[in-house]
Amino acid sequence: MCAAKGAPPPTVTWALDDEPIPRDSGHRTNQYTMSDGTTVSHMNVTSPQIKDGGVYRCTARNSVGSAEYQARINVRGPPSIRAMKNITAVAGRDTFINCRVIGYPYYSIKWYKDSLVLPDNHRQVVFENGTLKLMDVQKGMDEGEYLCSVLIQPQLSISQSVHVTVKVPPLIQPFEFPPASIGQLLYIPCVVSSGDMPIHITWRKDGHVILSGSGVTIESKEFMSSLQISSVSLKHNGNYTCIASNDAATVSRERQLIVRVPPRFVVQPNNQDGIYGKAGVLNCSVDGYPPPKVMWKHAKGSGNPQQYHPIPLTGRIQILPNSSLLIRHVLEEDIGYYLCQASNGVGTDISKSMFLTVKIPAMITSHPNTTIAIKGQTKELNCTARGERPIIIRWEKGDTVIDPDRNMRYAITTKDNGDEVISTLKLKPADRGDSVFFSCHAINSYGEDRGLIQLTVQEPPDPPELEIREVKARSMNLRWTQRFDGNSIITGFDIEYKNKSDSWDFKQSTRNISPTINQANIVDLHPASVYSIRMYSFNKIGRSEPSKELTISTEEAAPDGPPMDVTLQPMTSQSIQVTWKAPKKELQNGVIRGYQIGYRENSPGSNGQYSIVEMKATGDSEVYTLDNLKKFAQYGVVVQAFNRAGTGPSSSEINATTLEDVPSQPPENVRAISITSDVAVISWSEPPRSTLNGVLKGYRVIFWSLYMDGEWGEMQNITTTRERVELRGMEKFTNYSVQVLAYTQAGDGVRSSVLYIQTKEDIPGPPAGIKAVPSSASSVVVSWLPPAKPNGIIRKYTIFCSSPGSGQPAPSEYETSPDQLFYRIAHLNRGQQYTLWVAAVTSAGRGNISEKVTIEPAGKAPAKIISFGGTVTTPWMKDVRLPCNSVGEPVPAIKWTKDSEDSAIPVTVDGHRLIQANGTLVLRSVKAEDSGYYTCTATNTWGFDTIIINLLVQVPPDQPRLTVSKTSASSITLAWIPGDNGGSSIRGFVLQYSVDNSEEWKDVFISSSERSFKLESLKCGTWYKVKLAAKNSVGAGRISEIIEAKTHGREPSFSKDQHLFTHINSTHARLNLQGWSSGGCPITAIVLEYRPKGNWVWQSLRTNSSGEVFLTELREATWYELRMKACNSAGCGNETTQFATLDYDGSTIPPIKSAQGEGDDVKKLFTIACPVILATLGVALLFIIRKKRKEKRLKRLRDAKSLAEMLISKNNRSFDTPVKGPPQGPRLHIDIPRVQLLIEDKEGIKQLGDDKATIPVTDTEFSQAVNPQSFCTGVSLHHPALIQNTGPLIDMSDIRPGTNPVSRKSVKSAHSTRNRYSSQWTLTKCQASTPARTLTSDWRTVGSQHGITVTESDSYSASLSQDTDKGRNSMVSTESASSTYEELARAYEHAKLEEQLQHAKFEITECFISDSSSDQMTTGTTDNADSMTSMSTPSEPGICRFTASPPKPQDSERGKSVAVPIPHRASKSDYCNLPLYVKSEAFFRKPDTHEPCPVVPPREASIRNLARAYHAQARHMTLEPGAKPLVLPPPASAATTLPQRTLPMPVTASTAAAPTASTAPAPPAAAEPPATADARVPTHSKVGGSRDSLLEMSTSGVGRSQKQGAGAYSKSYTLV
Repeated sequence: MCAAKGAPPPTVTWALDDEPIPRDSGHRTNQYTMSDGTTVSHMNVTSPQIKDGGVYRCTARNSVGSAEYQARINVRGPPSIRAMKNITAVAGRDTFINCRVIGYPYYSIKWYKDSLVLPDNHRQVVFENGTLKLMDVQKGMDEGEYLCSVLIQPQLSISQSVHVTVKVPPLIQPFEFPPASIGQLLYIPCVVSSGDMPIHITWRKDGHVILSGSGVTIESKEFMSSLQISSVSLKHNGNYTCIASNDAATVSRERQLIVRVPPRFVVQPNNQDGIYGKAGVLNCSVDGYPPPKVMWKHAKGSGNPQQYHPIPLTGRIQILPNSSLLIRHVLEEDIGYYLCQASNGVGTDISKSMFLTVKIPAMITSHPNTTIAIKGQTKELNCTARGERPIIIRWEKGDTVIDPDRNMRYAITTKDNGDEVISTLKLKPADRGDSVFFSCHAINSYGEDRGLIQLTVQEPPDPPELEIREVKARSMNLRWTQRFDGNSIITGFDIEYKNKSDSWDFKQSTRNISPTINQANIVDLHPASVYSIRMYSFNKIGRSEPSKELTISTEEAAPDGPPMDVTLQPMTSQSIQVTWKAPKKELQNGVIRGYQIGYRENSPGSNGQYSIVEMKATGDSEVYTLDNLKKFAQYGVVVQAFNRAGTGPSSSEINATTLEDVPSQPPENVRAISITSDVAVISWSEPPRSTLNGVLKGYRVIFWSLYMDGEWGEMQNITTTRERVELRGMEKFTNYSVQVLAYTQAGDGVRSSVLYIQTKEDIPGPPAGIKAVPSSASSVVVSWLPPAKPNGIIRKYTIFCSSPGSGQPAPSEYETSPDQLFYRIAHLNRGQQYTLWVAAVTSAGRGNISEKVTIEPAGKAPAKIISFGGTVTTPWMKDVRLPCNSVGEPVPAIKWTKDSEDSAIPVTVDGHRLIQANGTLVLRSVKAEDSGYYTCTATNTWGFDTIIINLLVQVPPDQPRLTVSKTSASSITLAWIPGDNGGSSIRGFVLQYSVDNSEEWKDVFISSSERSFKLESLKCGTWYKVKLAAKNSVGAGRISEIIEAKTHGREPSFSKDQHLFTHINSTHARLNLQGWSSGGCPITAIVLEYRPKGNWVWQSLRTNSSGEVFLTELREATWYELRMKACNSAGCGNETTQFATLDYDGSTIPPIKSAQGEGDDVKKLFTIACPVILATLGVALLFIIRKKRKEKRLKRLRDAKSLAEMLISKNNRSFDTPVKGPPQGPRLHIDIPRVQLLIEDKEGIKQLGDDKATIPVTDTEFSQAVNPQSFCTGVSLHHPALIQNTGPLIDMSDIRPGTNPVSRKSVKSAHSTRNRYSSQWTLTKCQASTPARTLTSDWRTVGSQHGITVTESDSYSASLSQDTDKGRNSMVSTESASSTYEELARAYEHAKLEEQLQHAKFEITECFISDSSSDQMTTGTTDNADSMTSMSTPSEPGICRFTASPPKPQDSERGKSVAVPIPHRASKSDYCNLPLYVKSEAFFRKPDTHEPCPVVPPREASIRNLARAYHAQARHMTLEPGAKPLVLPPPASAATTLPQRTLPMPVTASTAAAPTASTAPAPPAAAEPPATADARVPTHSKVGGSRDSLLEMSTSGVGRSQKQGAGAYSKSYTLV
């Protein structure tokens, strides 16, 4: 590698033994330049061979020079010597001869010349590497053959010879140029005295080759050359070089030729004038060679020059390079003759004379530099001048020429005084404006001069400019600036100040203030006072006028006195009321803004630190209530007043103790031990002292029993002062719940956790009843009831039988298991009396015996019931068994009836009721309607027997009535009155609350004994929603109405009386934010936004402090807009204002004026453009909103469709799956807040009728005159809820507790709390031109809340379409009246549908957006909504359509045995009043033109929302008599989507019956319908529900309908 550096970067070449290295595959080079400018070159030798050994040399070259480096590389191998070239050496120089040996190793290298080993003299050197050096080579001695011998083995050497030829360079003999003058002949020879021939000789002049010509001739011979110049001139001056060269070298010799020239004038001097004081140049220029030396001489006087003297060269007089004489400042003594003399030693000197005349310009010789005048007095200024006449003198004031003719206050006079001129300027009188520079100007032909005179006019000073630098409460800092001192030194200042309302006669002064001071402090001022201030300044002339009077207001200071008459009054256990009066007026030091109340607990262990609260001042007397204090604790309270400046001294501490409160924790370590079967011991320890909150008065133990049926016993309590109590008289073997609380004077504290204990077993009580009946001539059957008090687990029963006449002393004993409550005793004697009694046995022993009964076996066995009557209590939705076991011969027949007001109704067997073979009546999933008296009658040939069972069904409790009793800033106190407990004691309450605009509800569980509750830690000034529900052993009841309450507080507001800006200068503004009133809720943030007027960009500043805020980096002299927003938990308050910064000098700026001219045009343009822009923006915004809403609806539809498909997929069952057991309703446990059913409908259908009175309905009534303004008229009738496999699609009568539709009289008269709901049918007939009826099933709340009838309904209706051109979209919401989704799902589970309902098929067909407006969907009455179902309904419906298809043909026969809910046989005319789905297919199979009643197509299917009663008008459909059974889908639920089942018509007409009403029975004549429009019913009608079929349907479309033929019925619904 070889590295070199240079500029420009060098190029590197390589050589081996002085030979260039060939570029082949074995030798490669590469070169690159590094970042520091170093050039690096690499030589790569691949597979080195012997020939690659030797001396390698790298040579770096650039345009400036070269450098090289060499080193030897040995390659092992047999040594040899490269062929060496002959060498030419230059005599007198050094020469190197290299022996180019390759191969390695070798022993030595030797050189020989003429067989002599070198070196043999001092000029020869042999180096270790074999290089021979010949120094100062000599031709005769060093020329010849040289032999290099290399010893490669001890006795073997190799050699190579080289011939050295020595060349001799030329040697030029010295030569010189003789001195030459112009015109001389010149001959110069250049002779070479030695050197090898041939020799070439050339001449150069100043580096350029000389050619013959121009008077120069060169003659050359073999070893000589001559230079000849025929006539020497100045151009021949220069350096001449003779150059001789041969093969050995090139040599040269240089000499200079100098040609001498005598001096001569180039410019001759001439007479000239010089101006006094100016520079003058006396011209004289010469040349010659050598350059001439010039000397100037001077002869004074204007006569003939007598004698010249050399001029001394000083700074004023100098000789210029061109030989001229420079006089920098011409003086009068410079007048005279001047001689310019030049010489250079060649020839004769030359000289020339001239005369200099000096002219005097105008000059000011005398004037005052400064002078002083007194303002108002006359002043003269003098100025003296001299120079060549004429002289003019001009006066100037500053830069203005004074003209006495124009300004009469000035006068100028001039006079001659010898060779001088005197000019006088008179000022009459002197003024302040004359305190400037005056100048007198003297002017003649040769120049002008000026004299400056500074005139100072003195006068009393101007008043100082006074500035208020800082104002504090009791002092102010003044700073002043003395603008004009009267041109006299200020000697002092006076300051005067007074109250603004006083005159200056009552001033206070600060005098003789040092003139070196420019600021002062005035102290001992009174806070919050207004002062006037002025100032004087003095100089030796006098006193100034008073300064501008300033008015300042001292700042407020902290009050100097405490609030007065501080009193404390405990209000509650956690609050103390503090009252006080404001400090004395003279000690307030400003406006009292508010007070700080410090309070601390003074009980042992407290930290003694005050907690501080603030309140704003309201007047001279103040009241504040300290809240959230510790209960029954002593507090010390101090009060301090504060104003804007700070807080004053505090009042003396006053102590008060909060009132007692109930203990906040229960007793600890509560234990319960059962001692005996009726005694238990309860023990505990005292609660922590800190939680007693008062003086402990004692303890109260609350306990109650828990029975096996889930009911609670009466709650009892015992009061004691001890920490142990013994409970006696407890029921035996009974579970008890026990709680313990401590109480103070304030009341009961917190109860302990419920502790459960069970008393020990004891012997049982007697059986509750016993019966004995003869079953044959030799046996009797005895039955009994379990003991009312079993006092343990019954292990067995013992039956005793004795016969007084048998002579047996002890009775016979029989035993049975505890589950068997009867026993047959056989082998008795006929006609003999027996006494029977029974005793129960527990682990404690045999209990008391029952009553004794006497019985005698008989030959005849009349029917007897061995079961017992009485009361049976059960929760709803449970299966209940009412036993009616009987004996008799023959076997008695069992009949069950249920009392219904004046009559007994036989109990029919259906899916809900079952009478077992042993006579037991099984009621499945009992409802409130199942409550009542049930009578079981057993009858045989010989007699009958009856028992009566009173069934009480317990239901969830009714909704409580919730009210708000009290509110505060952080709490809401609620009170309530519980509703009906549903037959079971209330276990507790669930309170739910949320922020008004949120749906995140929080739950609070409350004890059953509480009737009020305080919600704490709420947000200040916030609306809350609250609802409450009660719970009993059955479950949670209906939730109360949602009530809203607001905590105290409001959004912040700004007081107009408060000064917002406390200080404004040119770049800063200080704001006082204490004017913001918190509104009772702490301010969380204040946002300030400001901008210069006319600017669009707001700058914002956010702070959490209500103190002072600085606005910085404002523009000076600028009006600003400021808007403020302060926020707390209740909201935000806004305030806007304007302010202006001061100018740079502290002055105010005027208000902004409205621009004229162009401004008016801009306003007009703005006025016109704004509405256009706003309208455009409004249209664009409306388009965006509609687009977003449409996208939102489409998303909602996609979600609804997915949900519907998921539910349908989940609930569909295979058509071929056999159904076992009674058909079950849809089981949909889907927690979805709302599913709505939307059915397309014709507008304008309006129902009439007075509150839907319950009367029988016939076609006669439909023929009554109708209101011409309405389409339809309608009436309603009740439908019994106890039906068998039919009835409403879903019997909603059991959705609420206490429903009993059978006993309901009418909607108007039913106001009982028990019969709150009912089911009913509503039939609507439209005008005679269009036969149609509407069927509606709904259930309604009977009663009134706030004067509004609450209607909760699920209804379906059907009617023929009359006008299909109008909009048909209306929406009703399926809102379950169930208080919880769980109850709704449970109600649906128990809805019994026909078996064929399982084979219906639902299919989603399409989704689209309805064009109907939200107004069309929200018409109708607005009922009070259940709190759980008061969610808003979507304002615009999105629709997914699905189709309900009928069951398969093979399933059509399954409904033939289905009974209809009619208690009497029906004629054909009775079918007019039947619900559509109970009409028999056989009835329509034979067309009859005299059809007694028309087809009643389902027209409307509506589900009424609890919150809003939407009147939905559904699509029409007509029924084909020969078509498949008509089906209707059941309604949807708020917690479910629409189910997948449909309801077919029963085909058995023999059991059909018309619905009856409880108020008026239907007269038979009323069943005959009119034969007018009814006769036009077509025999075949189109069945369909799509939009297309709806458009085609009309009263005159019989022909088109007949063409359609029979087809599968389908009904389209839409899902929102």
